[in-house]
Amino acid sequence: MADIFDVIADGTRRDILRLLLDRSTAGERGTSVSQIVSELGASQPTVSKHLKVLREAHLVSVREEGQHRYYSLSAGPLDEVDDWLLPFLDDDQPESASGSSLPDSAAHAADVVGRAAASAKHVVTTALKKLPGR
Repeated sequence: MADIFDVIADGTRRDILRLLLDRSTAGERGTSVSQIVSELGASQPTVSKHLKVLREAHLVSVREEGQHRYYSLSAGPLDEVDDWLLPFLDDDQPESASGSSLPDSAAHAADVVGRAAASAKHVVTTALKKLPGR
């Protein structure tokens, strides 16, 4: 099996994972290859190649219905990335100058907003790269 960091290092694979995450959050039971191709604006062979890598890394699962394949996110292998990152996230930082830290709910909200902003930046950057003349 490929190293999880090598697998997620590719921007197209991260885009596929984000798309599958967004669709699973919306309650969908799977996303077809043609839907992924359409959403990403990539060729079918390119998407299939990346889905194979994601399948081998156990980051996606596939469900077959007739001639169609539906992919879903399997985020479990990303726990290895979390485990590696945790030591770099210093929870022992000094409290703010006022002497108080954010309540848990506010800290969680800040984390969600920060992640959404980072994701939005990635999506916009990717979209801009696909514009003609760039």
